[in-house]
Amino acid sequence: MNPANDFALQCPLPLRDYPVITMAHGGGGLLQHKLLENLFWPAFQNPLLAEEHDGAVAVLGDKPLAFTTDSYVVRPLFFPGGNIGTLAINGTVNDLCMCGARPKYLSAGFILEEGVSMETLWRIVQSMKSAAEESNVQIVTGDIKVVDKGKGDELYINTAGIGVVEAQALSPSRVQPGDAILLSGDVGRHGVAIMAVREGLDFETTIESDCAPLVEPVMKLIGSGVEVHCMRDLTRGGMATTLAEIARKSGFRIHIEEKAVSVAEGVRGACEMLGLDPLYVANEGRFVAFVAARDADRALSVLRSEPSCADASLCGSVLAENNPIVTLKNNIGSTRILDMLMGEQLPRIC
Repeated sequence: MNPANDFALQCPLPLRDYPVITMAHGGGGLLQHKLLENLFWPAFQNPLLAEEHDGAVAVLGDKPLAFTTDSYVVRPLFFPGGNIGTLAINGTVNDLCMCGARPKYLSAGFILEEGVSMETLWRIVQSMKSAAEESNVQIVTGDIKVVDKGKGDELYINTAGIGVVEAQALSPSRVQPGDAILLSGDVGRHGVAIMAVREGLDFETTIESDCAPLVEPVMKLIGSGVEVHCMRDLTRGGMATTLAEIARKSGFRIHIEEKAVSVAEGVRGACEMLGLDPLYVANEGRFVAFVAARDADRALSVLRSEPSCADASLCGSVLAENNPIVTLKNNIGSTRILDMLMGEQLPRIC
């Protein structure tokens, strides 16, 4: 029997529409989620994976540990506010933090293209060293592979991380009606910073990525006694996609006030020029926290005490409606639905 025909008959993916992988399958939007739901999750199904979180939390002995992994293919390698190395460390550290864990150990795997300059590699490795020291984590194992010239876009990095969980289980499935939603700062800077360099766009002021570790604000929030139900960092697909994921997993409607979502003027102007919605643009140093309503003011005060979260805001709430959508009340008073994007706004941003 023809293997292609077997696949067409058995695979639940719309093969006729997408017979090959497209860039949009890696963009964090609807196509990527369909790929996960219909292909990967059924193949690898288990209770830890079913949480659909930024990492897995498992108890080994008497210690709950968080484990996560990520790969980085950003183009260009260097951008205002960081590079692929700082992105790899901070991204993995932040995923562990979103599980309520204090990051401890990382691995680093490098896929190097033949011909990449040693100076470029040295600069990236030094950036990784500095980023790891800032988050007080150690890179304890790794791997190097080299591919033919023209086959690797200079270099890719894969990182995995382990952390010790210091909070009760944090997960989209723990989100409850009435929860307050806190946003740690302005949105959209990372994606716009990447696009500006990639396309050679000049603005009055340089837009820098928000790439940064989230260890301090997250650990401070957890240690404050605030009842935190879920945290997620706003990476691919931006704030809108992250909230849509959480609404779908929790089963409740999420409502956001646009006036409480900060967007830097330079980012807003760039998005208008490029036809982008900043709510869907990637971030690498921002997160949302779902906390018990009674603790909202205290949680906000804790976040604002950290310099990286000085602009934190109470941006919305979870409604007691079994309708897993995200709605946004805009600045003129009308309401619209924030859904996952079908395509890819900005490829290769992480």
